[in-house]
Amino acid sequence: MPSSRSATPDSDRQSDPDRRRWRFWIDRGGTFTDLVARSPDGGFATRKLLSENPEAYEDAAVQGIRDFLSLDADEPVPAERIGSVKMGTTVATNALLERAGEPTVLAITRGLKDVLEIGYQARHDIFALNILKPGQLHDEVIEIDERLHADGSIAVALDETSATEALQASYDRGLRAVAIVLMHSFREGRHERALADIARRIGFEQVSVSHEVTPLIRLVSRGDTSVLDAYLTPILRRYVNRVATALGADTDEGPRLLFMQSSGGLTAADRFQGRDAILSGPAGGIVGAARGPRDFDHHHEEDHSEEDRRKESLCGA
Repeated sequence: MPSSRSATPDSDRQSDPDRRRWRFWIDRGGTFTDLVARSPDGGFATRKLLSENPEAYEDAAVQGIRDFLSLDADEPVPAERIGSVKMGTTVATNALLERAGEPTVLAITRGLKDVLEIGYQARHDIFALNILKPGQLHDEVIEIDERLHADGSIAVALDETSATEALQASYDRGLRAVAIVLMHSFREGRHERALADIARRIGFEQVSVSHEVTPLIRLVSRGDTSVLDAYLTPILRRYVNRVATALGADTDEGPRLLFMQSSGGLTAADRFQGRDAILSGPAGGIVGAARGPRDFDHHHEEDHSEEDRRKESLCGA
C-alpha cells in the first residue's frame, strides 16, 4: 500500500477532529473503484479495486476502507476511527444507461399524458427517414382530473377519489415509485401536495413531486427531471444506505458520509437524490481538472513572489 506525503502539523490535527482520524476520498466507477486515504499521521495512500467482485466483497468502497484499516473479514468497521468519507459514484449513471431503475408511474394533468413523449420535437437529424424515438423511463401514465390557471388559481378542482383509485391500481400492479407532474404547479403546488399525500398513504416508497424536485415553468423539463428522480432515487438510496450502515455513518459516532452531485458540490448522504446523481462520478474529474491548474498557478505565483523579494533584498543590500 503506497504511502506518501508528509504529515500535517500537529497543531492543525488538534484543531480539526477529522484530522485525528482516517479520511477517505472515493470514486466508484462502473469498472474500478479508486480510493485515496489520509491516515491520522498525515500520510496519504491510494488503492484500486474492481467495483463488482461479489465473490470477494459486497462493496468495493467499503472493502477498500477495510483494507486500509487492516480489518479481518468478520471484523466490523470501527466507525470511531473514520472522520469522513467523500464519494463520487456512477451508480445512478449506470442504472440510467442500463435502464435498471425503479419501475415508475407518471401522474400528470388529464389531457397531457403524451407530453413527455412528444417533448420539444427536437430532432438530431431532421432528414432522417427512420426515426428512432427515445424510450421513456416511466412504465405507465395515469391522468389526474385537475387543472390550475397560469396564475395558480384553480380551474378544475382535484378529484381525489379518482386519483386515489388510479394510484391504487398502479400500486397493485407492483409500482412503488411515482412522479407527480401537474400543469402550472411551479406557481402553486397545492394539488401536487395533496396527490403526494394520497400516494404516500397508499404506500408508494418514492414520491417525486415536480415543484419540489425542480420548480421550472416548462412542463416537459420539469416532468423529465421528476420522472428521472423517481426512477433513480430508490436505486441510489439502497446503495447509500448500504454504505452508511457498513461504515456506521448512520450513528452519532459515525463518520461524515458525503456524496458528490452532478454540480461538483458535496451533499450529505441522506440528501443525495437521483436528480443530482447523473454526473456524480464524472463531476469529480472535472472539478479536479479545474482546481489543479488553479492551485499550480497559485503556487507558481508564490514562487515568483519569493524570487522577486529575494532580488529586491539583494538590490537593497
